[in-house]
Amino acid sequence: MERFVIIGAGAAGIAAAQTLRDFRPKDMITVLSIDEKVHSRCMLHKYLGHERDEQGINFVAADFFEKNDIYHIPCQTVSRIDTQAKTVYYGESYSIPYDKLLISTGSGFFIPPIPHFREAPNVFGFRDLSDAMKIDAAFARGKRVFIVGSGLVGLDAASALAERGADITIAEMAPRVMPLQTDEYAAGVYQKAFEAHGCKFLLGIGASDAVVDGEGNITEVILSNGEHVPCDFIIMAAGVRPRIQIALDSGIKAERAIEVDDHLRTSAPDVYAAGDCTGLSGVWPDAMAQGKAAAENMAGLDTVYEKPYPFKNTSNFFGVTMLSAGRLDLTEGAEILVHKTPGEYKKAVITNGRLTAYLSLGDISNQGLYLYLIRTGVDVSDKLDRIFRLSFADFYGINEKNGEFAYSV
Repeated sequence: MERFVIIGAGAAGIAAAQTLRDFRPKDMITVLSIDEKVHSRCMLHKYLGHERDEQGINFVAADFFEKNDIYHIPCQTVSRIDTQAKTVYYGESYSIPYDKLLISTGSGFFIPPIPHFREAPNVFGFRDLSDAMKIDAAFARGKRVFIVGSGLVGLDAASALAERGADITIAEMAPRVMPLQTDEYAAGVYQKAFEAHGCKFLLGIGASDAVVDGEGNITEVILSNGEHVPCDFIIMAAGVRPRIQIALDSGIKAERAIEVDDHLRTSAPDVYAAGDCTGLSGVWPDAMAQGKAAAENMAGLDTVYEKPYPFKNTSNFFGVTMLSAGRLDLTEGAEILVHKTPGEYKKAVITNGRLTAYLSLGDISNQGLYLYLIRTGVDVSDKLDRIFRLSFADFYGINEKNGEFAYSV
């Protein structure tokens, strides 16, 4: 009987646990997690907005661990991995041996070295259920919220708290909201939607200092232009980093993220990694795919993981939906095509006859095709006049296989 241990109960960890049980019905599987409950990171704003409770953001059945005979150890932080003795150390003095190990620790928020920000007890991240619980408790004491960063995480938190009547200020160093996912027009649409719900934006401005009370709580944020913004608490939604400290402390090769090969193996024997901690992708479906592929290799299969296309996100705030894929900022030498109507906006970046980035605001129903074209680099130079009206029928040799589309010339 082999002993499989998984660190992390997010998308990658849970997908791996289920896959291992499917292929290894008799072996021992243990999952360690820092939170008590399994939850979808993508649904945290639903919890913070009081639309759902803890069980409502759980993406597995309540009896998932019992039904699959998986031992779950919640509310524990792993301190070290002894890759020679094949032992994971967690809590104050606990340990568990493994034959195969998966690190799926996800990513965490990062606090830049702004005076008082790292020490203040009223500065929170928004990555885990425990973070959302702390923010919810802080909101009960005061409704003035200062959010650092206007990316997906920051706007998720802002949208949830705006619905509850919060007084929200969002600071963003870039000149527009969601700078990695939008262009100027799309950012303007989202900014107006949030402003209509009471949010205030400070663009191109950062925090440089803070005023604290006798307990060390930040009561005012001092901006780089000298302005003071009163607040009851702060949400750090910029500077997300893969959680790699466990790997670094254990001699597993990692720099910005845990390094893995095409089978999701780390530099340590019988140790794999999947999800955000690998830096391969920050998208939920990709993390699940990595967890599944890693588990198949842990179970003895030979599964090559095809790296996902980076910079892919979908969002829906206040009824405004958007798909953003590829690097919209890399436009040198590219042809930019735009389609705009009162209720729809689309943008395609064409480089050497290939679609390299795509933005759709409004209707994103045909997103699978455009993601596929970016990933494969199919030549679309003869279809530019109808680039926003394409279907798979426009491409000879594209067939659906196991839920994926394969292209052949």
